Amino acid sequence: MAIELKLSRGNRIYHPSEIIDGTVVITTSTSISHQGIRVNINGCVSLQLSSGTIGVIESLYSSIKPVPIINTTVDIRPPGKLNPGKTEIPFSVPLEVPVGGDPDRFYETYHGSNISIQYLITADVVRGYLHKALSTTLEFIIESGKGKLYKAPVPPESVNFYITQDTQSHQLLPSLQLGGFRVTGRVATQCSLTDPVIGEVTVEKSDVPIHSIDIHLLRIESIVVGERTAVQTTGFQTIQVADGDVCRGMSLPIYIILARLLACPSLSAGSFSIEFQLQVIVSFASELSKLYSQPQWTTSKPWVAFQTIPLRLVRAEREYDV
Repeated sequence: MAIELKLSRGNRIYHPSEIIDGTVVITTSTSISHQGIRVNINGCVSLQLSSGTIGVIESLYSSIKPVPIINTTVDIRPPGKLNPGKTEIPFSVPLEVPVGGDPDRFYETYHGSNISIQYLITADVVRGYLHKALSTTLEFIIESGKGKLYKAPVPPESVNFYITQDTQSHQLLPSLQLGGFRVTGRVATQCSLTDPVIGEVTVEKSDVPIHSIDIHLLRIESIVVGERTAVQTTGFQTIQVADGDVCRGMSLPIYIILARLLACPSLSAGSFSIEFQLQVIVSFASELSKLYSQPQWTTSKPWVAFQTIPLRLVRAEREYDV
């Protein structure tokens, strides 16, 4: 026996208040009895604590319940029998919050480190206690509805930045402190999820050769635990702007296409929040830097200078598919 879920949309992208429809395909070699066939849609926010954010002891004993979004079950066939061969059963389920629920809780799909927003559809062939239930689950993607979209085009917002030996709070190599350096640029601080993050960076002055220039995208996940807030910052995307020494005074473009599902609109929901940052990292040539393949955003190395810039992600109206 085999069971398969097929959704009407190949990309599996849906929006709140829409109808998710498709077909449950059941293949069996013999006739089987069942106590009903149903489809369940479940969406929730899973929150996880790590020992690095609140301590080892607290992470072992702290339990955070998932934040429910939607949980709807629809019977698509009453109890009966399935004939041998392939049986296709169509279904249709509205994506609506329960009566009295909060429609703003239809957060976008997001796969993070400590926070995960996931929507699953499950088809079950219910059988007796002596028989194993036949079930299959498929993830679908939720994107913001029309009422929560920004009007296109997204207003351009950017900021100028500069990186020198005086802007760094960590210890630098003596050659960098003595010779000095200055790296300037401009980068977007608000961006649509399907538009690239754009900007530019220029090495104006540096006596020490450049090893590489990288852009790290960071996500800051915050979870409220009692009277405390657990915050964890992780990197989810890296783009190299330059490899090796670069000409002084030459403008280098920054162009980053955001990874799908690893980012979502910047979100603050009371018990948790998801924010983003962009980090410009300049790695200088040194004997120490040869021991590392790439500069690490989690630690401040003496041959690395960086600047961190807040990044607000939104979804624009033109991205909504009717």
